[in-house]
Amino acid sequence: MLSLDKPTIASVNGPAIGWGFELAQLCDIRVASEKAVLGDMHVKRGLVPDNGGHWLLPRLIGWAKACEIMFLGERMDAKEAERIGLVNKVVPDEELAQTTKEWATKIANNAPLAVQMSKKQMRLGLSSDYESNLEFSVFAQGTLFQTEDFREGVRSFTEKREPVFKGR
Repeated sequence: MLSLDKPTIASVNGPAIGWGFELAQLCDIRVASEKAVLGDMHVKRGLVPDNGGHWLLPRLIGWAKACEIMFLGERMDAKEAERIGLVNKVVPDEELAQTTKEWATKIANNAPLAVQMSKKQMRLGLSSDYESNLEFSVFAQGTLFQTEDFREGVRSFTEKREPVFKGR
C-alpha cells in the first residue's frame, strides 16, 4: 500500500488491533469513529508486527510514543489516537462513512497528478535527505508545469471558478 500512487484513507469503525492496526498505519490518512480502539498486542503473544508496524509507527508518532505502544501492548481509544497524531480525525460513529467519503471527494477534486507527486515526494522524504527531496521537487514541478491540469488550475484561478482536472 505504501507504494500506491493514489492516496489511501483508513476508515476505522471498531477494533484495529495487530494486523488491523498495521493496515491503518499503511494508509495515508486515518479517520476513526468514537468507538474505534487501536493498538498492537503482538508482544502479549510473543510476536512482533510482521506487516511494517515497527517501521511505520515511529515515523507517524515519534520514537518514544511508538515504544510505549509496542512495548506495553495496550489498546487506546480513538481520542487518544487522535491526540498523539495517529488518527487524523475522530467523528461520531454515524458520521464515519460520510466524513471519509467527503475527505476522499475533496482529495479527488484536486489535480490527480499533483496529489500523486505530493505523496511520492513525502514518501521520498522518509528515506532521503533534504537536498534530494528538493531535487525531486524541481523535477516534479517541471513535470507538472507541462500538464493540462496545471493550465486548468491557472485558468480556473484567473476565471474565479472551481477547476475541472482530468489527470493529464
